[in-house]
Amino acid sequence: MIIELANADTRKIQAALTTTRHRMGGVATGKVLTLVIVTNEAAQYDAVRASTQAARENPCRILGVIPRDTAEEARLDAEVRLGETGPGETVLLRLYGEVAEHADSVVLPLLVPDTPVVIWWPGTPPERPSGDPLGAMAQRRVTDAASGLDPLDTLRRLAEAYSPGDTDLAWTRITPWRSLLAAILDRPPDTDITAAEVKAEPNNPSAELLGGWLAARLSVPCEVRSTCGPGITAVRLSTRFGQIAVTRPDGRVATLSRPDQPDRQVALHRRPTAELIAEELRHLDPDNAYKEAVTRCAKGECGPDRMTF
Repeated sequence: MIIELANADTRKIQAALTTTRHRMGGVATGKVLTLVIVTNEAAQYDAVRASTQAARENPCRILGVIPRDTAEEARLDAEVRLGETGPGETVLLRLYGEVAEHADSVVLPLLVPDTPVVIWWPGTPPERPSGDPLGAMAQRRVTDAASGLDPLDTLRRLAEAYSPGDTDLAWTRITPWRSLLAAILDRPPDTDITAAEVKAEPNNPSAELLGGWLAARLSVPCEVRSTCGPGITAVRLSTRFGQIAVTRPDGRVATLSRPDQPDRQVALHRRPTAELIAEELRHLDPDNAYKEAVTRCAKGECGPDRMTF
């Protein structure tokens, strides 16, 4: 069911949510959190679609905040969706004129009471997410450095502005890599690492974070080198017994090579945005591993070395 409200206010939106829930036979909200998406009109469809898919695993109220023309007369248009593509509630808020400058005042009355708030910027994030009026009301702030005009510069800027609760989809994308590498290094003598190397397409913030994570966890130097991609193509770990390598040239299947052992194929596909958001909604506490990795980026201890093909 879709209800469109022109020139609305938060009371009308709340009334529409309540009325629609009763019509569909659900009196209680049944939501575990509120997900706020700050986006533009061009990107809102993909962002809301990914969030709706993630909400099947983490039932939530999705609030899409879409600032429009600030030169127009101040008004708020809303689109309320229930039961369209998932079990949750979705409200698209289009803010015009001065209303766009006070999005936090619009969002606050629409939050699900006594539940956590997660905010996601699918596009270019604010200078300091925790200092943003909407970001300040969230327990978890999700950015995506890869969406910036200069992904590496965006990552370093976010790293310098880091505050507990911040995270980035560039970090979420390397969860399978970190899980695989942690499993590999859980067995001696593989843990005797002397150096590390990450290879990825140019300007890849995920590679920077993976390099920072390896350097922090292994206490060894880690170089980030550029290749043709796609994404991260290889991680190589030097040991006194030889080299451990995980190579993924096609973005789907990786080859694990170890000294004196046969090569092994490992599924390591690049995940869609819906899976990334679902993962972030499972973890609402501060991510200390991300903090360690992004802190090294803020100090300039990670970065591309040179092109290799």
